[in-house]
Amino acid sequence: MKLPIDFVTEMQAQLGSEFPDFEKALQEETPVSIRLNPAKTYDFPFQNLENIPWTPAGRYLKERPIFTLDPAFHAGAYYVQEASSMIVEEIFKKHVPADKPLRVLDLCAAPGGKTTHLASLLGPEDLLVANEVIKSRVSILKENLLKWGYPNVIVSQQDPETFSDLEGFFDVVLVDAPCSGEGMFRKTPEATEEWSLNNVELCSARQKRILSAAAMLVAPDGLLLYSTCTYNKKENQENGLWLTRTLDFEAISLEMPEEWGIVKTDFGLQFYPHRLKGEGFYISAFRNRSRDERYVKGRPQLSRLNRSLTEQVRPWLNEDNYELFQKNDGGIVAIPGHLILEYGSVLKALQKRSSGLEVGHFKGKDFIPSHALALSTLLNQEVSSLELDEKQALLFLKKEPFELPEPISGWVLMKYKNLGLGWAKAVGQRFNNYLPAEWRIRMKIED
Repeated sequence: MKLPIDFVTEMQAQLGSEFPDFEKALQEETPVSIRLNPAKTYDFPFQNLENIPWTPAGRYLKERPIFTLDPAFHAGAYYVQEASSMIVEEIFKKHVPADKPLRVLDLCAAPGGKTTHLASLLGPEDLLVANEVIKSRVSILKENLLKWGYPNVIVSQQDPETFSDLEGFFDVVLVDAPCSGEGMFRKTPEATEEWSLNNVELCSARQKRILSAAAMLVAPDGLLLYSTCTYNKKENQENGLWLTRTLDFEAISLEMPEEWGIVKTDFGLQFYPHRLKGEGFYISAFRNRSRDERYVKGRPQLSRLNRSLTEQVRPWLNEDNYELFQKNDGGIVAIPGHLILEYGSVLKALQKRSSGLEVGHFKGKDFIPSHALALSTLLNQEVSSLELDEKQALLFLKKEPFELPEPISGWVLMKYKNLGLGWAKAVGQRFNNYLPAEWRIRMKIED
C-alpha cells in the first residue's frame, strides 16, 4: 500500500521515532473482532478467543470466517465490529450516570456498530434514537438494529440541523463523524486515493457543522461523545478546542490503563495500530454546562389498537408494559408504556423516523407477525418454534424449500441454536417462508 506523501509527512511529525512501526503496522493483516450480544444466549463455536480489554463482550478472532454463512450472525448473536471503536463502552460506564432513565442519540449511526453497542449498554427504561442522514445507508442500519433485537430504539433519517425541536432532550449524544478515513487505510487501501489535505479541511468544516447541531441537543450536564476514524489534529483535537471555545462545553479527561496502548491527547484518546490490536480511531467526551432544555413534549400521534385486536397481539409479547398502536398503513407498533412521552417528543419533532417496534399487522382477522418481532427480545419465547440444523437454517435464510423435520401447523418461529431467524407458516411438513426477500442469502452454500 502506497501512502500519500502529505499523509506521511503529517504522521512523521505526529509520531516521530514511532513512525516506522506505524508504517509497518499498516502493511500487516487487519485484526478481526466481534462483539457478543448479551441479550441472546449463544455458545460461540470458536474456543480460546482473546478478549478485547475495554469491553467484556469483545473478542478477537484468529481468522476471518465467512460470516454470511453463519445463521447465528443473521440472528444477531454477535456484531462484527472494529475493536478500537468498542472503547465507547468504557467511556459510557465511567461518565454516564446509571441512576436515572437515559435518552441517547447516535447522530451518525450507520451501519450500526456503535448503535448496537449503545443498545446493549442501556436498560429497558432508556430510549435510543439512531439517526443516519444518508438515505442509502439507512436500510443497513435498520437491518443491524433489527438483528440486535432491542425494542426501545427509534431509527430516523434526518439532517442533524432538523433536530432543533429536541434541543436539550438527550442525556448522551454520540457523533461518530464522517471523516477523511485515515484510520481505515489498512482495512480499505483504496481510501488512500481519495485522501488529500484539502479533503481533511472539508471534513473538519463539516464536522464543526455537525457538532454545532449536536451540541444543542445535549441536556444540561449531559454528555457529548465525538469520534472519528482518523489521526490528524485538525479533525480531532482542533475540533474539540473549537467546541469548548465556541459553546458551553468542557472537555472530560479520559483516563485508560497504560497497558492498553491508547494514547491520551489534549482532548481525547488516539488509537494507533502499532500500539494496540485495532485500527486508527479517535474519541473525546464533553460535558454540557448550559441550562437550556426546550424540547417539545407530546404523546405519539398514533391510533391506539382497539381492545379486541390488542388481546390477540398480547400473547406474542413477553411483557405487558408496552402500549400498542396502529399506523396509517395498518402496521402495529409497540411502545414502552413508561416512554410514551419521550417517544411522543421524538415522533413529533422528526418527520422521517420509525414509530416503535414493528410487531406485525392484521390481514382480515389474522395477525401476521413481523420479522422484527422474530428477532426481538420482546417476543414471547413460548410461541411455536422449530429448531433447525445448520443446513436447514441456511436453506431457510436462502428462502429455498426443504421439508420440515416434523409435521406442524400455523405460525412457527424458525430457530438455530435457540436463536430466532424468522417466521414460517407451516402446513404438515411444508411451509411458506416469510423471511423478507431483501434479507435472503445469495451466496452459494457448499455441500
